[in-house]
Amino acid sequence: MKKIRILSLDGGGIRGILPGTILTYLEEQIRKKTGNDKAFIGEYFDFLAGTSTGGILCLAYGFPDGKGSYMFSARKALNVYLDRGGEIFSASLSKKIESLGGVLDEKYRAKELELALLNYFGEKQLSDLLKPCLITAYDIGNRRAHFFTSVDAGTSRDNDYFLRDVGRATSSAPTYFEPVSVKPMNGNPKAFIDGGVFANNPAMCAYAEARNIAFSKTIKDIEKPDFPTAKDMLLVSIGTGEVKKPYPYQDFKNAGVLKWIKPLIDIMMSGNSETVDYQLKQIYKTLSAEDQKNYYRLQPQLIRANSAIDDAKTSNLRDLYLDGVDAVQHFRDQLDEIVVKLIANH
Repeated sequence: MKKIRILSLDGGGIRGILPGTILTYLEEQIRKKTGNDKAFIGEYFDFLAGTSTGGILCLAYGFPDGKGSYMFSARKALNVYLDRGGEIFSASLSKKIESLGGVLDEKYRAKELELALLNYFGEKQLSDLLKPCLITAYDIGNRRAHFFTSVDAGTSRDNDYFLRDVGRATSSAPTYFEPVSVKPMNGNPKAFIDGGVFANNPAMCAYAEARNIAFSKTIKDIEKPDFPTAKDMLLVSIGTGEVKKPYPYQDFKNAGVLKWIKPLIDIMMSGNSETVDYQLKQIYKTLSAEDQKNYYRLQPQLIRANSAIDDAKTSNLRDLYLDGVDAVQHFRDQLDEIVVKLIANH
């Protein structure tokens, strides 16, 4: 049987440019090796999982063009960030004063984000995606983790949402954007915040969800195993940049709520991503030597770019892209291995 190819993308705001750049390289290499200049990154994965900015990218990669193919190439999805990032993360002077930089109110109005999601995703729903997908968010009304999945959406309209609403829910980062209330095709509305509060790295969620999918039927490919275990999976997990900013003891030994808000968000996101990577490495260590090589964790380095998830100044967009290009060079051998495996299991 062929491997189930899983793509998992971390949250990280505008730093989504980093995985977007890496995936653009993967897509370009797939096109070169297959001789198909219309190959899309979405068709070379069997399952897509993402949190926040990673969730929006996954929605783009699985988005249909209405003619049985894919709308977004990896390059086109990356260009959305480069072209619209500055608009999404922009605040008027009055908003900056009103919010006190995100302390008293959310830092940004969601209008530009919502407009971008509407422009790109329109009226399409979760059940319209061309590949199984899992997107994380946190339901603050019912106090539980929520997983938007296309498999569930395809079986019940109670679980089907507009893609624009899924994108808005998963990216409602506390202190940056206000929570959002969205309604499924049937049922009552729910209020969500960013999935990064519990699964900034959704790779373990992807692994757990994939274990319960009959892939041969879901993606209509009899060469794919149903209810796969780790040995049946090729799992590619990509981060949005490693942040190693230290928080000295002397600076925080007497810190209060206001001083801890930003560091806690940073630590929470990084800590979750590192923990999930550890867990998956331990799972794959139980497999044969060959199958152990089918888990890839690619975490780019932030060399030029500011680590702030909302720094969308033109100069930082350029620096994020250049750091992404450097990451491609750093991970070149692994990326070329991944390309060969994606094609072999297509």
